[in-house]
Amino acid sequence: MVESTNAPRSASGRLVSLDVMRGIIMILLCGESCRLYEAIKHVDPAQPMGGLIDQFFHHPWHGLRFWDLVQPAFMFMAGAAMFISYSRKLAKGQSWQSNMPHILSRSLKLFICGVALHCVYAGKPVWELWNVLTQLAFTTLVAYLVIEKSYLWQIAFSFGLLLLTELAYRLILLPGFSEPFVMGHNFGAYMDTLLMGKINSDGWVAINCIPTSAHTIWGVLAGKLLISKNAIGYKIKALLLAGIIALLIGFSLDLSGVTPIIKRISISSFIFASVGWVLLILAAVYWLVDVKQNIKYAWVFTVVGMNAIFIYLFFETVGMQWLNDKVAIFTGDLLHQFLNVPLGLAALISAVATLLAEWGLCYWLYKRNIFFKL
Repeated sequence: MVESTNAPRSASGRLVSLDVMRGIIMILLCGESCRLYEAIKHVDPAQPMGGLIDQFFHHPWHGLRFWDLVQPAFMFMAGAAMFISYSRKLAKGQSWQSNMPHILSRSLKLFICGVALHCVYAGKPVWELWNVLTQLAFTTLVAYLVIEKSYLWQIAFSFGLLLLTELAYRLILLPGFSEPFVMGHNFGAYMDTLLMGKINSDGWVAINCIPTSAHTIWGVLAGKLLISKNAIGYKIKALLLAGIIALLIGFSLDLSGVTPIIKRISISSFIFASVGWVLLILAAVYWLVDVKQNIKYAWVFTVVGMNAIFIYLFFETVGMQWLNDKVAIFTGDLLHQFLNVPLGLAALISAVATLLAEWGLCYWLYKRNIFFKL
C-alpha cells in the first residue's frame, strides 16, 4: 500500500487546521472582551503569574508580546481562507471578475461593522478607523486584487507596501509630526488628523492597513500552499523556513536599530517578526491537526472558528455592553456577596463563566449548521 504524501481532509474537504487556528484566535479575543486577562492580573496585582499575564496585553510601544500576534494572525488567516474559498469558486467555473462584487460587498460590510463598533465603544456616533475590521476591509481588497499573481509577484508587491510605509514615516516630516517612531508625532498620526481630525491616545494609526496588507497577502500564499498538491513535508518545511526568515529579518531590523518593532504603527520590523511567529504556529497546528490527525478535541475550537466574524461582533457589542455584567451577577458577584469570595477571584470566575457562555452560543449555532458570513 502506498502512503499518501498529502494531508487528509475532513469529510467536507476543509483544512481543519485553519478552522482550529482561527478558533484559537477568536477564543483568545473573546477572553479579552470578557475581561479574563484583567481579572487574572488583579488576582495578584503585585506579581501576577510572575509577569506572564503581561503577554496578554499589547506592548505599550517598542517591543513585542504574544498579544501583539493576535491581529496579524487574524488577518493572515483571513487571507488563507479567502484563497481557499476563491479556489473553490474557480473550480465551479466562477471567474475573478465575477467574484469581485462579492469581495467589494464583503469589504464594505467589514468597513461598516468596524466603524459601527467604534460608535458602540464611544456610546455616540464617531468617525474612527482603528478597528481591526476596518483594517481588514482594506487588506482583503488589496489581497484579492493580486490573488492571481505568482508567489514571487505577490511577495514583491507586499515588500513594496512595506517599503512605501517606511519611506513615508522617514521622509514625510511635518511640524509636530517629524519623529518617525515617537507615539503621536509620526506620519501615521498626521494622517489620522487628515482622515479623522484626531489622534489615537494609545498610538494606533489608521494607515496600518497599508503595511498589514502584507499579512493578508502572505495568508493568501499560505492558503495556496496548503491546498496545493505538494508533499506534506514540503509544505511544512516551506512554512517553517518562511517563518524563520521573517523572524530573522524582523528582529535584525530591530536589534540593529534600523527600524524598531512597534505594533501600534505596524512598521516593517513588526510585520516581519509577527508573521514569522504566525507561520511557525500555523506549521505546528497544520502538522498536529491535518497531518497527525489529532482532531479529537478540534471541535472545541472549530465551533468558534467557523463563526469568527459573528462572535467577534457579538462579544464586542452585546458581550461587553451587557452580557459580561449580567453573567457576573449570578456568578462572581453572587459568590462574593454570600460566600465572601475575594473580589479578585470573583471577577475571574465571572470572566470564565462569560467566556463559556459565549463559546456555548457558538456551539449552539454550530450544532444547527448556522454560520454567519459577510
